[in-house]
Amino acid sequence: MLPVIYSDEFLDHKTGNYHPESPQRLTAIVNALKQAHFAEKLIWRSPTPASENPALMPMLAKAHTPDYIDKVHRIAFAGGGYLDGDTPISPRSYDVALLAVSAWLDGVDVVLSTENPAFVLSRPPGHHAESDMGMGFCLFSNAAIAAFHALQKPGINRVAILDWDVHHGNGTQAIVESEAQIAYCSLHQYPCYPGTGRASERGFHNNVLNLPVPPGSTMAVYQPLFENKVLPFLANFQADLLIISAGYDANAADPLASVNLQPEDYGFFINYCLGYTRKILFGLEGGYDLPTLSQSVIATIERCLA
Repeated sequence: MLPVIYSDEFLDHKTGNYHPESPQRLTAIVNALKQAHFAEKLIWRSPTPASENPALMPMLAKAHTPDYIDKVHRIAFAGGGYLDGDTPISPRSYDVALLAVSAWLDGVDVVLSTENPAFVLSRPPGHHAESDMGMGFCLFSNAAIAAFHALQKPGINRVAILDWDVHHGNGTQAIVESEAQIAYCSLHQYPCYPGTGRASERGFHNNVLNLPVPPGSTMAVYQPLFENKVLPFLANFQADLLIISAGYDANAADPLASVNLQPEDYGFFINYCLGYTRKILFGLEGGYDLPTLSQSVIATIERCLA
């Protein structure tokens, strides 16, 4: 059995016609999961309402400045607007973004209680959101906030974040790179938005590993990186929980980048991760071609259930 944390409220973050980060992303995944051959093995869970999650605001405040949190709230309350040219806020976006954070916190709790994987199917995504600035479709830094939450739990001394979204998680890295108890590893296309994530960056505690890949990369590039770079980095860190920023925009069909993975390749990623730990929280980041996005989530969960 695998828990999927989801709410239809995540569809209420409206990004406008033709925006790639659309509510249809979640609708496509939900429909695919409900038709999957393993559908009866999924446990659908609603996230804790933001107002009822006592950990939410303290953890949000560890990642973001009060002024930035207030800015997102004010823009939404005023009827909407933009954080930057790519990042719209609609009237319900603040509430939905808080619910997304709550879902990731719930995901941490579920994984730690079961010692098995769980998937947070939420939006807006988060890995581009910096402490004082949202960008790249992202409002709050879900993965970093989830890591802070996990470190409050008994027996959790180290948390690793693996980010395989095709874009570098500049926000996640900026927030956690000074935290000795959190490691961050990113595989991302370079050059590509947002232009960050140099291989030379190591974090403040040798806790950052950036693995840029060139446009056109296939599994032939990713496989040796996992085997020779990612797994040794994780093994050396010895995390008590693995959080995966699960972006699926490295697929060949995705319109926002130029890496040539196939949905089934994510199943191989999962094999590597499960060899490290079964305490894995997956949280949705990017992925904008609806068929391959859905197929990639299917491949991810299918391998966890195998």
